[in-house]
Amino acid sequence: MINVFIDGKEGTTGLQIYDRLQKRGDVNIIALSEELRKNPEARRECLNEADVSFLCLPDAAAKEAAEMVVNPKAKIIDASTAHRTTPGWIYGFPEISAKRRDEIAHCSRLANPGCHATGFISIVAPLVKGGIVPADYPFVAHSVTGYSGAGKKTIAVYESEGRDKELDSPRQYAITLEHKHLPEMQRECGLKYKPIFNPIICDFYSGMCVTVPLYTRLMNKKCGVDSIREFFKEYYAGRNFLKVASAEDTPSFIPANKNTDTNYLTIYVSGNDDRIFIASVFDNLGKGASGAAVQNMNIMFGLDERTSLI
Repeated sequence: MINVFIDGKEGTTGLQIYDRLQKRGDVNIIALSEELRKNPEARRECLNEADVSFLCLPDAAAKEAAEMVVNPKAKIIDASTAHRTTPGWIYGFPEISAKRRDEIAHCSRLANPGCHATGFISIVAPLVKGGIVPADYPFVAHSVTGYSGAGKKTIAVYESEGRDKELDSPRQYAITLEHKHLPEMQRECGLKYKPIFNPIICDFYSGMCVTVPLYTRLMNKKCGVDSIREFFKEYYAGRNFLKVASAEDTPSFIPANKNTDTNYLTIYVSGNDDRIFIASVFDNLGKGASGAAVQNMNIMFGLDERTSLI
């Protein structure tokens, strides 16, 4: 039996993790009463009693919670941004390499990837690691997301009666070209410079489509659309949750909510021999948050990574 504590269970990610784990016969969820859920000593006791704790908290609170854990056997999966580039913490993207999966299997401190970062890294990291594009390539990425990723307050605004009509339209944000996911995107892909990252929040609940366009003339290797698609198919061969669509299965319109309510991520490659279009489509609440967290927990405890995930 795995004793699990979800610190911040009332948030969107925490609730999703709870929903994914509560029916499992191999998991016991440690719960605090409403009056104790913000009590530091009660939380400290749970964090050290649990075999694994999920931190679904703001960054400062996640750092504080991690420091409370003194039990050497207690594992932590942090869903916040707080530890994604912190030495000693393993970045939880098991599909990126066999080495990373092994690190996840043997770690006690894991940083769950950000949603936008998941889409970007799934595309860019293999291209850089494979020597197809240089580390100083001027990457530009666009990410269309459902509003659920912005948290409870934003969800309430989008779902309120008489809301502002501007919410009917897609909205650009992070227009200073700074975003909290950029450090992990740059580090995990081995980039010399931060990419230009353009996130867009839209009027649908969940789903995400991250796109990265490429100029073939700036690549290290001569590659066309078909060869790039085959490269990704080979790179991600055998992965349970990450699939690469064939040319025949690549539609003219790619919906961002195509993989909603699953832990699947699909990569689409299109374009032409001058400019290549690559898209990563997944659920921002699934592979982009709670699904990835549960997948990582399964790996950490030597279980089938697909347990309680679809």
